[in-house]
Parts: sequence; C-alpha cells; structure tokens
Amino acid sequence: MKRNWPDYATVWRWHFYAGLLCVPFVCWLALTGSIYLFRPEIEALIDRPLENLQYAGARAQPSAEVAAAIAAVPGSEFSRYEPPATVTGAAQIVVKHGQQLIRVAVHPRTLKPLRIQRDDHRLMEQIFNLHGNFLMGNTGSVIVELAASWAIVMIVTGLCLWFPRRRSNLGGILYPRLQSRGRVFWRDLHAVTGMWISLVTLFMLFSGLPWAQSWGSYFNWARNLSLATAGAPDWPIGSKPGALSPQLAVRHVPGSPDASNTDDSMPGMTAEEMAAMPGRATADKPTPGATYDVLGLDAVMPTVMKLDVPRPVWILPPGPDSRDWLVSSQAQNRPIRIKYRISAATGEVTSTSRFSDQNIVDRVVNVAVATHEGQLFGHPNQALLLLNATGLVMLSVSSVVMWWRRRPDGVLGAPKRNTPPQFRYWLATLIALMALLLPLFGASLVVILLVERFILRRMAGTRRWLGLDRRPT
Repeated sequence: MKRNWPDYATVWRWHFYAGLLCVPFVCWLALTGSIYLFRPEIEALIDRPLENLQYAGARAQPSAEVAAAIAAVPGSEFSRYEPPATVTGAAQIVVKHGQQLIRVAVHPRTLKPLRIQRDDHRLMEQIFNLHGNFLMGNTGSVIVELAASWAIVMIVTGLCLWFPRRRSNLGGILYPRLQSRGRVFWRDLHAVTGMWISLVTLFMLFSGLPWAQSWGSYFNWARNLSLATAGAPDWPIGSKPGALSPQLAVRHVPGSPDASNTDDSMPGMTAEEMAAMPGRATADKPTPGATYDVLGLDAVMPTVMKLDVPRPVWILPPGPDSRDWLVSSQAQNRPIRIKYRISAATGEVTSTSRFSDQNIVDRVVNVAVATHEGQLFGHPNQALLLLNATGLVMLSVSSVVMWWRRRPDGVLGAPKRNTPPQFRYWLATLIALMALLLPLFGASLVVILLVERFILRRMAGTRRWLGLDRRPT
C-alpha cells in the first residue's frame, strides 16, 4: 500500500537523529546559560571586597589611578576606565598588553593594585565563552551554531509528533499523566514538557544566532545590503582567542581584599568602543600622534558622575578622529544603554546616543539579546529562562530514558524507514527555506545525505545498526 510521505515514522526518524546530535549540547547550553542569567549578581558578589574599602582622606584623581594601573602592567597602554559602584570602591582600569586586555583594580587612596587579572578570564566571561564556543574560539562557535540549527529541527519535528490525533482528553497533551507508569509516564513527561517550552526554546535558539561566527557574519552581510541598517553591529560576532604571557594571566596582590579569589574578566568591545581605542600612550606622557591626554579623564569625571549612566560604565579616551571622551553604558539590558561624548576642554556633553537612535534591525536584535541574557524585564525574565532551562534538562533526560528502554540489543534503536521517500514540492521548498535561513543546517544536511547514500548504505553492519534498512512491507 502506498503511504503518504513524510509519514509519522519519517518525522520520528528526523526527530530521533536530530535529538541524538543535540541532546548533549542542549544540556550544556541549558546549564551554562542558567549560570550566565545571573551575571550581574555574581559579578557584584565577586567585586564586593573592592567596593567597601576603608581609608581616610580624599580619593586620588582618575588619571593617577590610570598611571598606577599602567605601572602595574609594564609595557601596557590605557584602554578604558570603569568607575566604582560605591564612593569607597576601587576603580577598575583595563589596559592593553600585546593582544590581551588586563584589568587592574586600584586602591583609591594609596594607588596600590588590589587585583590584576586577564580580562577574558573572569568567572562570568569564562561562562560566556563556555556557553558560546566551548573555549574553542570561532571553531567552537561554529559547533554551537550547528547544534542550535539541528535543535530547531528537533523542536519542530517534536511538535509534529506531539500534535493531537483523535484525542478526546488533554492527558499527555497539556499535562502529563503522572499516575501512569513505564513508557506512558516517560512519553508524557517528554511530550508535555517539550510542548510547554518549545516557543521559548525556539526564541532562545534564534536569538543566540547573531553571536555565532557563521550565522552572525551571514546576518551582518545581509544587514549591510541596506543603507538604512548598514554599519558595524552592536554585538560581538564569534570569538578570537588569544595568548598571554603566564606571569600576566592571573595575579592577585598579597594583602588585597580578595587575594584568595581566583576569578578573572569580561566580554569584547562593541564596534564603537573598538573604534575608540587609542594609540599607545602612558598616563603622564602620550605617545607621539596620540589624540588625547589622560589628564582629560579628570575633567570629564565630574560630568560622568552627574549623568547616572546605567552600570557597568566604560570611559574611553578619544579615538584618532575625535577630541571627546566616550562614556558608554554596558548594561546587559540593552534598551537602557546610553552613550555620551564629553569634551575634556569644557566638561560638556557634545553628543548623546540612545537605544531609540538605532535602526530597527539593531533594536530588534538588542531586545532579543537582552531577553536571551535574562535582563530585559528583570527577575521575572531570569525566572522564566531558568524554568525553561530546567525543562530542557528534563526533556533531555526523558528522551535518553525512553531511548534506552526501547532500544533493541545490538542496534542504535532508530525508527525503521517505511517507504522510499516520495518527492514533495512543499517539503523541498520548506527544506530550501530552512537551508537559506540556516546555512550550516543546509550544508550539514547535504553532507549527511551524501554520506548515507554513498558510504553508509554500502556497509551492511553499519546500515543495520543505524536503522537505515527499510521496514518489510
């Protein structure tokens, strides 16, 4: 008998293989993402010893703090100044040493370095990279993107399998039948959990793609086709790992408030902040050709303190084509970010850039990024995504249990194929659209089909183990 294709068994096969590829990555992303949701709280806890210092007398000038930071890392140049969160806190100065950024916390009175650490080695920055690229740079970013692409296939096919078919009650559809045992219990736990978290999970997968090396570059290319949206993106794309001399990797100054702390530093600059990075200079003697004097920092700080810029705040010296200092909010809730340019000569704000000044594409992406990081609407945002991550782990565990319980001995346990695939224009169009939207999915699908057609089907034992043989008709 001729059956329609793709039938239930075919969709199940796609769901099975996509899940087999994605489950380990889904669990990893859920775990690391759950930790990263609380970055502001965790970093505030880590920096607490630096924000409650006891000292007598007035604070040193910011330019003196910069000079102390540069002296603490010989051969470095000033990159940015981050003011403390409290009046008794230590400013954190980021300096560039070779190709690495080093963060130095300076005592506001004695100018003694309290903490010296590589900027990309702070705890939450390590979590950020573990989540986005497995600490493997752009290679890891491509792997995560590939897993995310197939996770989208896994979610969509899972919803197709969940869709009610001639069911008169809602048990196993909207709620699990917890009184059941064995296969029905695990099936309900898997299907119902998957249904409830599917939309949020799809949002998380798509909203994470602009960061990915391949898809982010692809999206940025498409974005720059229009003059209305052209320009450097306001979010990091991919990752560029670097090296640092061992003596500068981590160093805590003996006797500092956090000498026992072993955490380290922070994410890459946006395009505008990167453009604002100066030429090589020291605090007391700028390099020939530099367009600023670090003493200008002292002139802009009183204005900065009046502006109430959402934290964390970066203060960067003028770039090659500017005389104004850049004050930039780096709040994870991106719609509240604001940037000011301040004249060191007058201390006045010369320009202001807000979220509303961005083009529509960047605004949409930045709202999605803020939601993805759990910061757009505060603690409810964090709670929703934490609950979703818990559901993803439950989904993964229940899928492994179901697979293990039904897996026949000696084979992988993939659903059998029923009939040879029949060409369907609508399905070919759908796959072509997905391949256009997700290029890595399209490329990997072509590779998988070629390997199956010309290699795996010629290997009888492997073919049987993978479940590539057709079910007898």
